[in-house]
Amino acid sequence: MDRLKQKIREHGIVLSDQVLKLDALLNHQVEPSLIMEMGQEFARRFQGESITKVITVETSGIPVAFATAYHFDIPMVFARRKKTLTTDADSYIERVPSFTKGIVTDIMISKSFLAPEDRLLFIDDIIANGDAARGLLRIIDQAGCELVGMGVVVEKSFQKGAQTIREQGIRMESLVSIAGLEDGVIQFDS
Repeated sequence: MDRLKQKIREHGIVLSDQVLKLDALLNHQVEPSLIMEMGQEFARRFQGESITKVITVETSGIPVAFATAYHFDIPMVFARRKKTLTTDADSYIERVPSFTKGIVTDIMISKSFLAPEDRLLFIDDIIANGDAARGLLRIIDQAGCELVGMGVVVEKSFQKGAQTIREQGIRMESLVSIAGLEDGVIQFDS
């Protein structure tokens, strides 16, 4: 995904050797044509897997998960981070720390949206430490669903999140992989 790498070079802001701000690309503003291209690429990579739903975590994973679900023509479900008056009381709930927010939050999905016969594709924007991902994996496990794999837009390979997911035997596909952010420079893996 050369176009994605170029957009990251143009719009990514290195805040530290651990944090890359992608607000102009994924986390605050999105470019619909690029988002749809990413969804199409994930659909191509997971083609033939009989996926029944795409799943993600609110908020930044939603656009790419939506685009992926669109290309598969299947529903997308996202884990909410906040309870509202309309939140289903019968929900799967997991407590997860957020690396970039520096807080712990609950993620939740109504039990009515996941069934044991579901074959899920988990799509997310960035994987760093993998805490939110592991929380959603616990929800998938509680629901008795089958996880086909996980797609992430940006893998920070210098942090352990993706590695810990792969060590569980989960197929993970990254559109781009970042090897480091030293000296304010975004270094991509090959």
